[in-house]
Amino acid sequence: MGRRMILTSFLKALGQLPDRPFRSVLFRGIGLSVALLAALTYGISVLVGIFVPDAVSLPYIGTVNWIDSAASWAVIPLMMVLSVFLMVPVASAFTGLFLDDVAQAVEDRHYPGQGPVTKISLSDNLRDSLGFLGVMVVVNAVALILYLPAGPLAPFLFWAVNGYLLGREYFQMAAMRRLGRTEASRLRRRYWARIWVAGTLMAVPLSLPLVNLLIPVLGAATFTHLYHRVRGS
Repeated sequence: MGRRMILTSFLKALGQLPDRPFRSVLFRGIGLSVALLAALTYGISVLVGIFVPDAVSLPYIGTVNWIDSAASWAVIPLMMVLSVFLMVPVASAFTGLFLDDVAQAVEDRHYPGQGPVTKISLSDNLRDSLGFLGVMVVVNAVALILYLPAGPLAPFLFWAVNGYLLGREYFQMAAMRRLGRTEASRLRRRYWARIWVAGTLMAVPLSLPLVNLLIPVLGAATFTHLYHRVRGS
């Protein structure tokens, strides 16, 4: 029953992607994600250019003048690889900013007549998003110690860790709109296993470049459906 509920919630979210409110949030989220990753890539390239010498003298070869340029260009494919990991905290941060728009679009179409929501201020949303971003970065940095010796099991460990974190955050934010922080936390603890599975469903495609740009919107919509279904709406 739980797996069917999760799959149904995800498919309903996927089916609503063409809706205008979804497209608007999706384009903003993709634009901000790409801009952030591009700015980070540029910043690291500049730092490499500063700290890597212009020329290096090598035995039997002589002076090599292109070391700094090669190192700067190497940052681009490196960041493409790292974006698999970076998109997890980026997605979680942007979801907090856009969740209300997505959740409202879901409720307007699938759960009409719900009444007014508990408004969460932009400053509170921003604080929660940045706080969770910090948690995601720290937890993944610590988990990196386990990823390396895990070998072929590393992707599954990555998905499990981030699935738990994403599910916790997505559901908490979706439920807070209707219940407030305390009741949302209580409901989340009651359905923690189901929420973890749904969060893992979001974490897996976050590992796929380009596809991962859709996940903040899909995650917000999926967990809005999941909240209403566990509440019996």
